[in-house]
Formats: sequence, C-alpha cells, structure tokens
Amino acid sequence: MTDLPPIQEILDEYELLDGEDRYRLLIDLGRKLEHMPDALKTDATKVRGCSASVWVYPTTADGRLHFLADSNAAITKGIVALVLSAVQDKSAEDVASMDVAQALAPFELSKHLSASRTQGVPNMIALVRETAQRLAA
Repeated sequence: MTDLPPIQEILDEYELLDGEDRYRLLIDLGRKLEHMPDALKTDATKVRGCSASVWVYPTTADGRLHFLADSNAAITKGIVALVLSAVQDKSAEDVASMDVAQALAPFELSKHLSASRTQGVPNMIALVRETAQRLAA
C-alpha cells in the first residue's frame, strides 16, 4: 500500500513550520509516493492544467481506491502526495462523498505557493472524485 501519512498528521507538522521548511515538507512527502512505472505515464493518465507534468493512475484493491502518481517537479509531486494523503486507500464511496478541497484548505496552498504550482490541484481533485464516483456507482 502506501507510505503516505494521514492528512491530519501532515497538517499538524505543516502548521509548525514556515517558509522553506514547508517546501521541504512537501518535497519529502512527494518522495513517499509509491513508484509509478514509466509505462503508466501516458497522455491518458496525465492531469491537464498543471504547470509541471503530473500523472495519476487509479487502481482498486479490496474495494478501496489506490492511486499511483508522479510529477516531474519536486514541489508539485509533494502537492500530489498531499492530495492523495486525503483519499488513498479509502472506499470509492467515501472518496466520492469527500470534499477534498476542504480537506486541503487548512494548508492554504495558494497563499504559500505560486499560482502556477497550484493551478492543477482542482483538476487533480476532479479526476480523483470522478474516478471515485464512477467506481461507487
């Protein structure tokens, strides 16, 4: 499964940090993403609207959603990991009914990161949610 800590645990640490230390936390979080094979990094798995390249590949196991993801930019990869920490290995029904944007709101990403770093986040959330809704149906 995943080495990503729960989102609340990440937030607890994030709130104790500022500036460069928050960037480092995100970069370290990105390093915890499970390896995504290059063969899965295709146009079909690419998230649109991101300044960096981001790929997300959904899988299911035991009725739970599991995402493989990667990015070619370290901070963006950390943001991807942050999004996944909110939804990874939860049931499709739980993810479909979850407000992922609200779960990320306490991080105030748009306040601490440039617009180009965060512009793809809504698209990634939409992809995760659409996958969950399709599988929950």
